[in-house]
Amino acid sequence: MRHRVVILALDGVIPFELGIPQRIFGRSLGIEPFNRGEELYDVVTCSARPPGPVLTDADFRIVVEYGPEALATADTVIVPAFHESGPVYEEGRLTGELAAALAYIRPGTRLVSICTGGYLLAAAGYLDGRPATTHWACAEHFQRLFPSVRVDPGVLFIDDGDVLTSAGVAAGIDLCLHLVRRDHGTAVANDIARRTVVPPHRDGGQAQFIQRPLPGPGTATTATARAWALERLDEPILLRDMARQESMSVRTFTRRFREEAGLSPGQWLARQRVERARHLLEATDLSVDQVARDAGFGTAVSLRLHIQAALGVSPTVYRRTFRRTAADRAGS
Repeated sequence: MRHRVVILALDGVIPFELGIPQRIFGRSLGIEPFNRGEELYDVVTCSARPPGPVLTDADFRIVVEYGPEALATADTVIVPAFHESGPVYEEGRLTGELAAALAYIRPGTRLVSICTGGYLLAAAGYLDGRPATTHWACAEHFQRLFPSVRVDPGVLFIDDGDVLTSAGVAAGIDLCLHLVRRDHGTAVANDIARRTVVPPHRDGGQAQFIQRPLPGPGTATTATARAWALERLDEPILLRDMARQESMSVRTFTRRFREEAGLSPGQWLARQRVERARHLLEATDLSVDQVARDAGFGTAVSLRLHIQAALGVSPTVYRRTFRRTAADRAGS
């Protein structure tokens, strides 16, 4: 019998994420030398209620033909992202309807969430004491709501054996391809990736591409030093020089800086230089060597090390993935 994947569609489900498992698992086929062309998964979608319409976060509904009883037949249950409202998201608790639906899941069933689908798994207790991720924009709220979960806001997905969680949107594709690879090998996963026209492999530890705005100055006592540093990221910047901008000792400055920015001055500088390099890679035609100099890393080798550590990819791969071409810019 084929491995059965059951997708749980909740009210407010996001159509894009809902379609990912069906597209990946539903189109995964055996290849030579074994079971060529054979469907490898049986994929169905169910509701937490009896069969019928389910609200989406778009301007249409979907009609689901299976009720929660389908969860009892699952080898893998997938919970796609759903709209951020209701007791699960706001209070971290299940409604009676959801608790009754999840009770159908058999022990040992593999559990998977895409983006905010992780809220349901956490509210049901499946993530207690486990590592998990979600969309970076929700990570702080997720951690406050579920303090027993070990939230990693930076990675694309986390495979914790029988429970897997992913970051937002396209990271769900990465996680589903990872499961195909785990179940049937690289060749099958690469085949479905080619037919879906997506990269065949992005590792779970690869960083989410998070926009990290600089904390607003407000009444922060190190704001002047931060502004001063941002104007000369391409120059050597010493801790004592930053402290001097605020007329503080290095020790006092370091303590207050960490209180306000959540990072040491050195960590903050490295992050700002990575952000500068990201901007230059996306928006300019500068060589990698020049980007390294303008961002303050000095050499291309240093730039590669920092970009790889922060984002999980090389500068060249990042540019190829995110940079808008001159033609794109002309047409926008």
